[in-house]
Amino acid sequence: MTARTPLIAGNWKMYKTVSESVQTAERLKELTQNATKVEIMIAPTFTALVPVAETLKGSRIAVGAQNVHWEKEGAYTGEISTAMLASAGCRYCIIGHSERREYFGESDDAVNKKIAAALEAGLVPVMCIGESEKQREAEQTFSVLDKQLKIGLKDLFADALRPLVIAYEPIWAIGTGKTATSAQAQEVHRFLRSKLSELQGDALAQGTRILYGGSVKPGNIAELMGMPDIDGALVGGASLDAETFSKIVHYQST
Repeated sequence: MTARTPLIAGNWKMYKTVSESVQTAERLKELTQNATKVEIMIAPTFTALVPVAETLKGSRIAVGAQNVHWEKEGAYTGEISTAMLASAGCRYCIIGHSERREYFGESDDAVNKKIAAALEAGLVPVMCIGESEKQREAEQTFSVLDKQLKIGLKDLFADALRPLVIAYEPIWAIGTGKTATSAQAQEVHRFLRSKLSELQGDALAQGTRILYGGSVKPGNIAELMGMPDIDGALVGGASLDAETFSKIVHYQST
């Protein structure tokens, strides 16, 4: 089996001014300098990307963006391109987060175009997928995820997709305090890996990191990471505090 380096990622959403972002990044840099067994990424707001990237130069922490547009440039007021993100110091880009889908009408087709653009620009796309509580109760979890995966990755091929990271975030667990049990999360992650194998071949499926997101905390990260198909976490609220997030990063020593 391919060894997959765990990735612990923090999505700061619409929180923190530039100065607050820099202060948190500086503290996180101190607290995670010995975290050699995992990769770390944080995604601040667009306005904080450049100063945070400067702060983290030479550290173990990579910077990611929370969104991107698929066009290289143009009359798209309020949008930002892959080249702009790369020049700001980004290595990763979160794509298709459930909040983007729910509040801003982001479709699976838009996700597909954004992933293609990110890959072309040399950014690592973190593709978010997940079902709502209503869909889970209606036993539609796997059909929903199947559709999101198929459309999100259409016309993309295994060689290009090697950097891809997938983040499974059950919508009912984001910011609610509810968390999928480790068994529930493992069941879905195993399904996603098998589906990826069908679509793109076993080599890509075994090499792709699949993160879990949804009320991840220091108290539940170790159990989640003990599952064979869970390769990291996309952390929301708990990533806003450097001390709390560093405990999640250091889950192997707790």
